[in-house]
Amino acid sequence: MEYAKAIDNMDAVIIRGSGTVEGANARGLYRAECYGVDGKLKWSDDFKNVVMNVGKNLMLDSTLATAVTVVGPYLGLIGASSFSTIGTVVDTMASHAGWLEAGGTTVPLFTGSRQTCVWSAASSGAKALSAALSFAITTGGVAKGCFIVTGPNATTVCEATTGTLLSAGLFTGGDKTLAASDTLQVSYTLTL
Repeated sequence: MEYAKAIDNMDAVIIRGSGTVEGANARGLYRAECYGVDGKLKWSDDFKNVVMNVGKNLMLDSTLATAVTVVGPYLGLIGASSFSTIGTVVDTMASHAGWLEAGGTTVPLFTGSRQTCVWSAASSGAKALSAALSFAITTGGVAKGCFIVTGPNATTVCEATTGTLLSAGLFTGGDKTLAASDTLQVSYTLTL
């Protein structure tokens, strides 16, 4: 008579990552829509931006230290005149040699001044404008993109160099021509 002895072996290994990684990266998205005098959409563009170091510092100081009085923010347009580059994270309102603001003496010109940002409540790590800001174009010209200025001494006055440059971005589809009587509507969302 023969007997066979059955043996079962079982082995288990759990492999998992150690630790967690968390980070906050400020990134923004502009949306611009141009409507003609007839009210019909001429073009639209979604474009990312550069969030400047001074803007990041202002967000940290005004949130964590409450040491900074925030004025604005205000949204402005970047003109094509004398344009060379949007710059880098080290640009400021007083020093952004690669571009000029539209609306003061640089076309396209529009009624009023920089537009005041009104925000919805933050949700899921993002803060967006509660409604698109509107620029009524009076003198046509070529626009490159948009920017936001805030912080102490920020102002609605076009071409003012005071305040803190939060972000600046260029249209992804290239330069955009705005005609007199066009309306440019711009939205913005900042995500951390």
